[in-house]
Amino acid sequence: MDLLYNILMILAAVVGLPFFAFRCLRERRFRERLRHNLGFFLPETLAKVEGRRPVWFQAAGVGEVVAASSIIKEFKRQLPDIPVLISSGTISGYEMAQRILPEADAIIFYPPDLPWLPGHIVERIGPRAYVPVETELWPNFIRAARRRSIPVVMVNGRIGERSVENYRKMRRMFTKMLDTVVRFCMQSTIDAQYVIRLGADPHRVLVTGNTKYDQNYSQVTAAEQQRFLAELGFAGAGPVIIAGSTHRGEEEILLDIFKAARVRLPQAKLMIAPRDIPRSPGIVELARRHGFTAELRSRLPELNEPGGVDIVVLDTIGELGRLYSLADLVFVGGSLVPHGGHNILEPAAQGKPIVVGPHMFNFKDTYALFSGRNACMTALDGAELAEKTLRILTEPDLARRMGDEALTIVQENRGAAVRTVESLKEILTEREATA
Repeated sequence: MDLLYNILMILAAVVGLPFFAFRCLRERRFRERLRHNLGFFLPETLAKVEGRRPVWFQAAGVGEVVAASSIIKEFKRQLPDIPVLISSGTISGYEMAQRILPEADAIIFYPPDLPWLPGHIVERIGPRAYVPVETELWPNFIRAARRRSIPVVMVNGRIGERSVENYRKMRRMFTKMLDTVVRFCMQSTIDAQYVIRLGADPHRVLVTGNTKYDQNYSQVTAAEQQRFLAELGFAGAGPVIIAGSTHRGEEEILLDIFKAARVRLPQAKLMIAPRDIPRSPGIVELARRHGFTAELRSRLPELNEPGGVDIVVLDTIGELGRLYSLADLVFVGGSLVPHGGHNILEPAAQGKPIVVGPHMFNFKDTYALFSGRNACMTALDGAELAEKTLRILTEPDLARRMGDEALTIVQENRGAAVRTVESLKEILTEREATA
């Protein structure tokens, strides 16, 4: 299985060479990513961690970087003398880490899991612990950590139902990885049960909670809200619908719903924030084909359109959490299509009523909590989403109750970052004592 995995990884790298070359020519950030991927770092990149045995946090993308941020901030608060390195596998995740994690001593792109690269980079950095966030377990990297006796601690761990089935197909290889992990800090009892079912030692599994509850969610003042509304061309209009983290196939449904909603609410506005920002220009064109005026968020300052446009498509990084404060209703995407949903805590922290589709299996515990307390509605299809959207927008008391309950849940469930750092400290102390 290990040999087959490595052959497939090498083949994927070879097949991807033309694509990588094309992106290198067009994107400065991708050239930086490729250098990091191959183990070539500018001296200043690792200056604060090289030779100092940092704790290495690996966060796949933006969501995982956000989840890791509260842990890293708490870690540096309790252990300021231990350097921290964070890596991400995507450009957007890397940029998010640079924006929200000034506490990190180094930020790099994560190397591809090719047979020879992880060992070389692990040897160069020499971490005292490797901390994958959520489900970031890569066979060659885990093997490199095991060979060098580097403890691996999974934090904010979550295992989806689909992942359980996929991992079972790779049982032999996955069991080796699980045996290397010295502590599994899982988001929920369901996630803990899943990882144990896959073969993790129950004595190493701990439920610490979801660190995304611990984010310092931006509080937006009334003056800031008015500024945002003016910038977006939403001032004096409304209600405002925000669709966050949408996926291909959902925008068409949302546009039909928006068209129907404007029959009752002709001043309504819509913001769409796709999960993959490169799709934003295409969504603008799609909205225009549906008969709406639409524009990218980044191009609004150039627009000379009295009253703004009907639809704004977000193409910036890091703004969505604050812009949720403008919403009268939030739809969280990846849930009308079978992707598994996305994090509903950002709009919840702004006290907003939330609607999702039926596919929330990647956030099952959070979703169950919010829907069980009527802080989140579920629409099984586009027709039901249209009905529930209109209901919330036309029933202020219902919208207020849902938003208040969502905010209460966020406030009640803080503390996962502290519990996670306490577990990390325990493992680091044990390792130092036996070193």
